[in-house]
Amino acid sequence: MRIFAIFLPAICYISLAYTQTSSALLTIAQGGQTTYQITYASEPARDAALELQRYLRQATGADFPVAPVEKRGSGPAIRLQLDVQAQSARTPLASGWLQLQAKGKDVFIGASDAEYLWYAVYEFLETFAGCRWLDPETDDVPQIDKLVVPTDLDYRYQPNIATRTVHSRLFYDHPEFARKLRVTAESFPYFSPDARVHTFHRFLPESVYFESHPEYYALREGRRIPTQLCLSNEAVLKIVIDSVRAQFERYPDAQAISVSQDDNTQYCTCPACSRSDAEEGSPAGTLLRFVNKVAEQFPDKTITTLAYQYTRSPGKTKPADNVLITLCSIECDRSGPITEKCTDFADDLAAWRAMGANLRIWDYTTQFTNFLAPFPNFYTLQPNVQLFRNSGARWVFEQHSHHPSELFELRSYLTAKLLWNPELDFEATMNDFCNRYYGPAAPFVLDYIHTIHAELAKHPDFFLFLYGDPSQAFDSYLSADLLEQYRSLMDSAEAAVSAAANIHGRVRRARLSVDFAVLEACRRKLSAGLSLQQPWAPARLQTFALVCQNNDITLMNEMGYTVEEYVQAYQTTLERAALPNLAAGKPVTLLTKPKKYAGENPQALTDGAFGGASFYANWLGFEGNDLIAEVDLGAVQRVAHTGMAFLQVVNHIVFFPVEVEYWYAGEDKQFKPLGKVANPRPLERQSKVNDLFYFGLDFAPVQARYLKVHAQSLQQAPWWHHGAGLPCWIFADEWLVR
Repeated sequence: MRIFAIFLPAICYISLAYTQTSSALLTIAQGGQTTYQITYASEPARDAALELQRYLRQATGADFPVAPVEKRGSGPAIRLQLDVQAQSARTPLASGWLQLQAKGKDVFIGASDAEYLWYAVYEFLETFAGCRWLDPETDDVPQIDKLVVPTDLDYRYQPNIATRTVHSRLFYDHPEFARKLRVTAESFPYFSPDARVHTFHRFLPESVYFESHPEYYALREGRRIPTQLCLSNEAVLKIVIDSVRAQFERYPDAQAISVSQDDNTQYCTCPACSRSDAEEGSPAGTLLRFVNKVAEQFPDKTITTLAYQYTRSPGKTKPADNVLITLCSIECDRSGPITEKCTDFADDLAAWRAMGANLRIWDYTTQFTNFLAPFPNFYTLQPNVQLFRNSGARWVFEQHSHHPSELFELRSYLTAKLLWNPELDFEATMNDFCNRYYGPAAPFVLDYIHTIHAELAKHPDFFLFLYGDPSQAFDSYLSADLLEQYRSLMDSAEAAVSAAANIHGRVRRARLSVDFAVLEACRRKLSAGLSLQQPWAPARLQTFALVCQNNDITLMNEMGYTVEEYVQAYQTTLERAALPNLAAGKPVTLLTKPKKYAGENPQALTDGAFGGASFYANWLGFEGNDLIAEVDLGAVQRVAHTGMAFLQVVNHIVFFPVEVEYWYAGEDKQFKPLGKVANPRPLERQSKVNDLFYFGLDFAPVQARYLKVHAQSLQQAPWWHHGAGLPCWIFADEWLVR
């Protein structure tokens, strides 16, 4: 018997697209007729059988009777069956399997369990009926006159990645679509819902313990702060064990609980923890000493922890058998495969594997500071998934944006497909999706994808960062000329499907990233043709807002900055840019030192470029110090208003100034006060994470040549913030004077 695909228990290198080579074929349906029936051997298979019937009827026009196997009529059958003995064997790290097989005139669709039987049904429909499931509302079912399968069909598949998650609302909000793409319908299956990740603060809430037991928390620079736990404290260990036990008692069906660091790098440096870190060669070793002791109390459960930021490199302590290491690739450059652009992560992955760790990969596939930004990392998806598979990771969590991002449907689809079969033909799969989803617009969408990736490749030193900004690429793959080219491609795509409303809507979603980049280029004043003064800019903004509204696209980034806020802030920026500004292009003298951003160029305050929600774009930054600057208007002029906008990104330790004070002077440069603007939104735990505020001051007209500003920084993050004790930033954009 010819084997259709070889089943290898460790790594399966197969193609899931069936290539017909057998001369002997079984005709399942032809001309809208069939002699086949669909039978099922157990009640859990009944719904899968009805699903198969539904799609076969759509594809062939034939009506396939469905019946339990004991009521089978005469004639051939498509037989759905489960391996009853295998049903209880599958775990988060042990994959199920499926099988498609022809025996005589019957076709068997089998699986290890009920979930994999659904997968087997969809595998059959994809392979032999050409069905595709492109988004939750779009089934592509070709009409076929003749459905055939080879008489020697014998195909068995067990994916190496047992638990596959794509962090996309397309799957979470639509479990039936997740099933069709063979990924989980929730972000943390098997977990206790109250202990999924970054759990230290959940087990020992600062509000409960910090005042009475500061020794439970991290010692940093001589003081205790509630950023992380002190892992050498035995009382902390006891409380965590008791908390984990309570979680499992509350959720007895949960198989896993995370015992993991909080989302910051302010770990404990007390003598005992520091000594352990030194012995281990990494804080990860200290963490594992602690986590292994917790896991010892729950031998039949899985205790997960993070290898993340300061714990990414392993120490000397080996994880216990029931400890699952979640290795996170957050720092990596996404412009190329991890093995080429993030070799230190690849080395850590190899080290954890050599240690025999159970591995769960937490990977990242989008730009979290700008969900809708162009993010040309499509060609890194496959090599990275292959790396994870080859390294023995049995669980992969691909952190997409959850909310819509660039080419959201395509990105979600491709990532899911790769987790199921890392060896698929990537280009063919992407082309197939685009042709089916975008119809006549597909060539233009694909041209955009190919072009932007090719342009990125011309800049091998470009760091494509998860927390970056389109402005970083304005001299490379998002140059003014290229943005015009991308915009032209999307115009052509829209024109190609203007008469097809449903496809036209998809293309309008697809072009959102190009439109966002164009809007940001205008904010930056990238060229004469890309500036806030262009008459089409307000209309492009309104179209952007309308497409987002019509498609329930509500968030711009992971900090909760909404599309509505973005549009309102951009409209305000358009209004500010339209006003005459006496300071435009005038020389600025800084009396305090900026750092890193806007090239540390003081002229960033008067160059006509306005800042947005990300500090990468058009903001001049000051870390741990105040902003004090002077501007020379060139001659004495009548002045009645001045102001600057400031940015807040709380999770990145970017806060509004405490207050902003302004002065003026004539030719003698003897400064006199104009007034102060206090921060109307003082920093609190509940402060909006991502925000902008214009610190503007109106005053009785004065004659001034020079103006001075002093924005007072908070200096350090407060004790309750995850960056407690670290210097905080203030960011200012354009200095307006009227």
